[in-house]
Amino acid sequence: MTESIATPVVQKPEISTARRRYALFALALGGFGIGSAEFVSMGLLPGIAQSLLPDTMAVDPEQGIAHAGLMISAYALGVVVGAPTLALLAVTMSRSRMIVLMAGALALGTLLSALMPTFELGLLARFVAGVPHGAYFGLASLLAASLMGPGNQGKGVALAMSGLTVANLAGVPVLTAIGQAAGWRVAYGIIALIFGATVILLVRAVPRQEKPVGRRLIDELRAFRRLQLWVVMGIAAIGFAGAFAVFSYISDIAENVAGAPASFVPWLLAAAGLGMTIGNLLGGWAADRSLFGTLLGTFPVYIGALVAMVLSAHSPGGLILTFFLVNLANAVLIPPMQTWLIRIAGRSEVLGASLNHASFNVANALGAALGGAVIAAGFGFEAPILIALALSVLGMGMVATALALLRIRSRRRLAQLESADIALTSRQRTAA
Repeated sequence: MTESIATPVVQKPEISTARRRYALFALALGGFGIGSAEFVSMGLLPGIAQSLLPDTMAVDPEQGIAHAGLMISAYALGVVVGAPTLALLAVTMSRSRMIVLMAGALALGTLLSALMPTFELGLLARFVAGVPHGAYFGLASLLAASLMGPGNQGKGVALAMSGLTVANLAGVPVLTAIGQAAGWRVAYGIIALIFGATVILLVRAVPRQEKPVGRRLIDELRAFRRLQLWVVMGIAAIGFAGAFAVFSYISDIAENVAGAPASFVPWLLAAAGLGMTIGNLLGGWAADRSLFGTLLGTFPVYIGALVAMVLSAHSPGGLILTFFLVNLANAVLIPPMQTWLIRIAGRSEVLGASLNHASFNVANALGAALGGAVIAAGFGFEAPILIALALSVLGMGMVATALALLRIRSRRRLAQLESADIALTSRQRTAA
């Protein structure tokens, strides 16, 4: 890791306070739609499996649920492919125009997800719906930081993510209940309408920004030469995969491990959303004060919450409490992770912000795949929690190792500078 962390300059546009709030709300609404689209799939997974894989579900429900989990992985793969690809286009057009296009693409992909008649076409639609996800959040984070002004990068990231966390607090539980009653296609249709409203609000509220001057595609690609960028992406992809292993199959964990009825699932998702909302606010505040301190202090809490979940998952009350704590701690970690990537990327801000979401959706795909694999292998619906615990411990080890190496590198550079200063002083004395 040989790259230093540079903090991009954030300029606050001169607009009225009312319009600034309007613009921030529009950005967050898109995040609300994304959070609803991504996480409602997990709450409605049994219904999706019954609808699109009826033969498999009739013979082997566990195999059917695990196979339906590919819908989650397909969306995540779309994010992984789309985030860096679309972020590179940020050098060719203004951010304000591009985020409107991303919101429109999200509306189209979600509508297709609601209409596809077969499992295979459903997988394709979920992939398409995921493609704009990372670029939208990357642009929204930077636009929010710009609107809020210098020194608020972590808060800007948190505000852009607030729509996603509020979606899990209110949108996902409500849409899950609607999907259980009226069908999962209706839930996706409602989310498509939310994205349509987002397009209209973004056009009306977000101040126009000109496209970057003096930036070329090759300049953006140079960010990938930075080893530290890949290390941080790896931490996000592995360290947070466990959260998705649990979330992807939380409906089945609630019904088959805790013995709760299906009507309990929306309340469980609301508890997760409350944890995410609180954690996101705490993470944004803490990241602006101590980026690395937030990571090192929160990972043990995250691991402890997963240990508690392993011990109490057989009780509905224990499951809802520990699921709240797991998602709170996980959400605290997200703003510092994204801020870290933005700083490493330097002038390639959109790319850095988008890559965080690509990494988290590698985690999404990996978590869903590993969780499905252990269920399909016959280890039961409790096994994804153990997978989550193992991955979180590995993630904390990666963070500690990365920060230790950064500290060693900083000390070496300081020693080199001090040696150079001593040598220069000696030469000056000789010359005198």
